[in-house]
Amino acid sequence: MLLCKFVGLDNLLKKNLFHSKLNPWQYLILSFFLLISFGTVLLNLPFVKHVQGLSFIDSVFTATSAVCVTGLTTVNTSGFNGFGEIVLLLLMQLGAIGIMTLSSSFILAYRGKVNLKHRISFFETQENVSLGDIQHILPFIIRITLITELIGSVLLSIGFFIQGVPFWESIHQGVFHAISAFCNAGFSTYDASLTGMNSLIKYTIMGLIIIGGIGYYVIYELTEKYKGKRLLTLHSKIVLVTTFILIFFGAFLLFVFERGHVSITDSLFQSVTARTAGFNTVNLTNLHYLSLFFITLLMFIGASPGSTGGGIKTTTFFIVIASVFKILKGKNTIVVFKRQIPNTVILKSFAILSVYFMVVFIGTLALLYHNHQGFLNTLFEVTSALGTVGLSLGISAEVGLYGKIILVVIMFIGRVGPASIAMSTFRKTKAVKINYPEESVY
Repeated sequence: MLLCKFVGLDNLLKKNLFHSKLNPWQYLILSFFLLISFGTVLLNLPFVKHVQGLSFIDSVFTATSAVCVTGLTTVNTSGFNGFGEIVLLLLMQLGAIGIMTLSSSFILAYRGKVNLKHRISFFETQENVSLGDIQHILPFIIRITLITELIGSVLLSIGFFIQGVPFWESIHQGVFHAISAFCNAGFSTYDASLTGMNSLIKYTIMGLIIIGGIGYYVIYELTEKYKGKRLLTLHSKIVLVTTFILIFFGAFLLFVFERGHVSITDSLFQSVTARTAGFNTVNLTNLHYLSLFFITLLMFIGASPGSTGGGIKTTTFFIVIASVFKILKGKNTIVVFKRQIPNTVILKSFAILSVYFMVVFIGTLALLYHNHQGFLNTLFEVTSALGTVGLSLGISAEVGLYGKIILVVIMFIGRVGPASIAMSTFRKTKAVKINYPEESVY
């Protein structure tokens, strides 16, 4: 209560801004836009310093990358002073949890309940969350975030201390990288990211990335299943199976493509981080073209719904692949784990896939038009921005003003999702009342 009054949230809540005419998708987009603007202002305050200086476009780029938990940078993160790092952590944390989720949790803590209209608004932006679960999930999101980041901070602090970093500096590095990893942001205070770090740091970062990337609702269901209160839904089963396959199959292929020049641990790390986080333990510019192209595919797929990561999502990828195999077998229904996938979900999955392909295509063309960084490098950077991954071949700082603007737009689209932008133009779904005769197309 006192905190709410101190930050001015008390009056904000009394005004009940959620009774505005904005639908949830428009509110989500506006929230992230305002947060990016707020972050840009913070990065331009006098007490935020960077050794290279920070131009306005670099401030916008950095704020967008932090809020969209991408990790692409045009200036070295190591160049920020302590206040600059705090601003980055704040933007990453708010961007990862999501403005609507965070505000819902504050209202829940303040009022002790969430009103029906706000619960419906939250439900519409979180498709895999049932309306009855929202009041339990919102405080769970805050709780699991703080607990995971705390445990990660302790383990990473130990890891950095073993690495030879002084005690207090190891705590500083542990906290920063724990938040960055759980938020799937990929920001690192080391210019070479995590190259040369010990196994404790690498595996802790991998664990944080995976927990942050499978989605809050999957974690919630796993804890409820552990308590014996419910069984896993089809959504959680698909997320867990797809995540497991992508991580280990991806690591195997990367190890094969690099012909043993990259260790098993590093292959596993790059497979995990490629779909969402943006840390690297090897120099990406030294990787084979096959590895870079495969990492681009992993970045395109991304994390899972309701997580801190981006991409088309593991569920979309699973449904598209399952649909293709079923169609090739001559079947007109998709049954997974003894559950039939609705046709509306299948159509939406292919629509999301198509939109992402178009954004990557247009973004790559636009970036190539203004720069000559090579096709694969440009495709890699655009996909990394759209998937809010943050892996880079080092061209973000070299693309110039127009290139940076293009990447900023792509990062924003990748965070709020093309589906969100499309849905924001509709007030409600309209049922088709007229059925026309069918006709085949060759």
